[in-house]
Amino acid sequence: MPLPNIIRGNSRHAVRIFRLRYIAVVLLAAGTAGPTLAAEQAVAAKVEPLPLEQLQVFAQVFSQIKENYVTEVDDKQLLANAIRGMLEGLDPHSAYLDFEEFRDLRISTSGRFGGLGLEVQMQDGFVKVIAPIDGTPAAEADIQPGDLIIKLGDTPIKGLSLGDAVKKMRGKPGTSIVLTILREGQAEPLLITLERAVIKVKSVRSELLNGGLAYLRISQFQAETGPNLAEAIDRLKLQNNGKLNGAVLDLRNNPGGVLNAAVEVSDLFLDDGLIVYTEGRNNNTRQDFSAEKGDALDGQPLVVLVNAGSASASEIVAGALQDARRAIIMGQQTFGKGSVQTISGLENGDGVKMTTARYYTPKGRSIQAEGIVPGIELDKVTVEAAKQRQNSQIKEADLSGRLDNPNAKPEGDGVAEIKGGRVISASVDYELFEAVNLLKALTLVKK
Repeated sequence: MPLPNIIRGNSRHAVRIFRLRYIAVVLLAAGTAGPTLAAEQAVAAKVEPLPLEQLQVFAQVFSQIKENYVTEVDDKQLLANAIRGMLEGLDPHSAYLDFEEFRDLRISTSGRFGGLGLEVQMQDGFVKVIAPIDGTPAAEADIQPGDLIIKLGDTPIKGLSLGDAVKKMRGKPGTSIVLTILREGQAEPLLITLERAVIKVKSVRSELLNGGLAYLRISQFQAETGPNLAEAIDRLKLQNNGKLNGAVLDLRNNPGGVLNAAVEVSDLFLDDGLIVYTEGRNNNTRQDFSAEKGDALDGQPLVVLVNAGSASASEIVAGALQDARRAIIMGQQTFGKGSVQTISGLENGDGVKMTTARYYTPKGRSIQAEGIVPGIELDKVTVEAAKQRQNSQIKEADLSGRLDNPNAKPEGDGVAEIKGGRVISASVDYELFEAVNLLKALTLVKK
């Protein structure tokens, strides 16, 4: 195969270097048996032959950069950039992870890592917030799902890879960074200063609500989320005389996490049946995940809260419970990440995160780019307590000379009303308020 005619005015030494590099690339791609034999072997294996013309273009560009770029570039860095671009060009979730990124990813699934507490992805050259993580600087600063980060400090996001952007957001705990954010409905960009911290994610939070109802919050799916949730339910049962009358499972702004954790959480509320299945490119790659007998709530009503920040593993849980008619899904349409990423280590200590399958709900629904549509949709609203007007409506109790009620209870301070757990206020959390009202209605019907 003749060498491409792109070397003009260069020394014989440069020609020799390029020739060696080009031959090396072709040999690595096609194998030492030569391109003709490699193509024959590929046909025999029913695999398309390697695109040698594109490899030739790669070699040309590589040589152009080495010889003509304004500053000297390290060969290893060029090849690493090429590998990174190869993966990131597949979809927003596939990526090449250098040693530090690979280490941080493994640490994050264990629940402790450094940073701002944001789950992000690239969109149109900007960093898009999937969800802030509970109890982190990002959540406390009211960063919202859907926010677009366009600048980190003085550095524009355009031109940065997702890995580079994440590195800039990380840093020594106690140091600050200013995020420039575009938010839907805001005419001007927002400048938000965040102080970096060591992020300790407690994935499960639980609380007993008024009426013997459980509030179960999962902020992220980690390796121990399933067992932690089971322990939380048992603890709340003990607080309420050994049983619960229903539960709200809050998956709002939960960006996902470990697939097995989503299966374990779903299994807690299901007696049997399929939870989720995954399918890759080949017919024999289907994996089914099914529930085992035993419902932690003993069949009591369940409401699942979701929003646009609920993604991936959150959608697996919501989809499984919705298809099994075990729970009512309430809130806003979810994010729509219906793909599975496999993380594998390389010999040099780096890693590869690659999309290898799609997941499907028990009824065969793909959530990819669609999300879970709640059975009861709620608009994002803020409720403010109405001030009592001076001339409010008059009731019978206000009339002079009215008859007393013989069954009237003595006036108290309201403490008895909340002994069974916290009362949810609409002005504090409207969506949770609505979910609790729905649960109370379901328990009344059941009784």
